[in-house]
Amino acid sequence: MTDFVRYQSAVPNRRGRFPGIFALTNGLRAAGALSDTDDRWLVAANQRAEGLYVNPSTVETRLFDEARNPGARSWFRTSATALLTMSADYLDLLDRYGVAWVELRTNSPGRIAYQDDVQIVAVPLTHPSDWPF
Repeated sequence: MTDFVRYQSAVPNRRGRFPGIFALTNGLRAAGALSDTDDRWLVAANQRAEGLYVNPSTVETRLFDEARNPGARSWFRTSATALLTMSADYLDLLDRYGVAWVELRTNSPGRIAYQDDVQIVAVPLTHPSDWPF
């Protein structure tokens, strides 16, 4: 069993990054692409999530700074079953709007820059500094 799971866009954005599910769903909302029902659902779901889970960037304000943690990505712990269950509703929303996403699983997501009971933020390993061969 793997320790971490990440749901992200199947294709990179204009900056070459693969946004995670919360960025994708919030992006749909910002673009005005959601129905009124889905928009209300997302606002309520985000409020519930913010009440239940820590937003790592509020703990460490420079966590996603490109110079400090280039390419930092959020991952869920596979043991965080309630968070993963909640995430399924976000994935359903992406499916309804035809947003392609992928599921990544790993035991070694990179250098861990932040962690709590349900999630981590990791900086991906790079070549050649992290490649042993």
